[in-house]
Amino acid sequence: MREAERRVREEGKVLRDGAKPMVSNELALVGAKAGVPPRALNMVLPILAMVLTVPVVLWMTGDGDLMQGSGSRAVLWGVIVGLLAATLAYRIQGILSMDELTDLLLKGIQGLVPLVMVLALAFAIGATTRALGTGLFVAQAAQAGLPSALVPAVVFLLSCFIAFATGTSWGTFAIMVPIVMPMVDVLGLHPALALAAALGGGVFGDHCSPISDTTIVASMACATDHIDHVSTQLPYALLAAGGATLLFVAFGIVL
Repeated sequence: MREAERRVREEGKVLRDGAKPMVSNELALVGAKAGVPPRALNMVLPILAMVLTVPVVLWMTGDGDLMQGSGSRAVLWGVIVGLLAATLAYRIQGILSMDELTDLLLKGIQGLVPLVMVLALAFAIGATTRALGTGLFVAQAAQAGLPSALVPAVVFLLSCFIAFATGTSWGTFAIMVPIVMPMVDVLGLHPALALAAALGGGVFGDHCSPISDTTIVASMACATDHIDHVSTQLPYALLAAGGATLLFVAFGIVL
């Protein structure tokens, strides 16, 4: 058996030679403690504590309105409460000592440093493109002189490009929707089709963009090479986007 295949079997990961996972190998290869029977409670309890904490903090920070609460604070406190719940469960069951828990916590923080750095750079790039008005410029430049039947497909492709370049779906929605919806009455477009083109393109770009926070977190969660993750999901996403483009053209002609 080749060395690469042996390493894949031993580590339980599928990585190419030379790949650089988003988290350190020391963290990715942490296994279960020997002699400890697996219990579903040890997984469910921290997750449940985290999930239940988020809406509570949203309600508190939003003065009773969940929609006005601070999402960042809610997630932060959710993670803290989840860690405390896991720590309490492990200590009660005698699975880990305080020294072991502290060591694992520090390893986890250390292993996420590359993710924080990539996210910080991604946010900086996205903020720069938004400050320069890149998305708005591209959308307005493409608006002029287009046949109305092709507008939905062009809107979809523009949304794909903007979201891929900026790494944000919601930012793309904020750029494209105010531009697209006024075009509905002027060009006689079907409103649902035009809106779907803007939203669909934003989701595609955000899903595939290497600077999207969701793409980065997905690479981190799977402990895989970030560029490998982006490049391997692109063919499937491009296939779906190609089919969607053809459908937007067809429905643009019919509707």
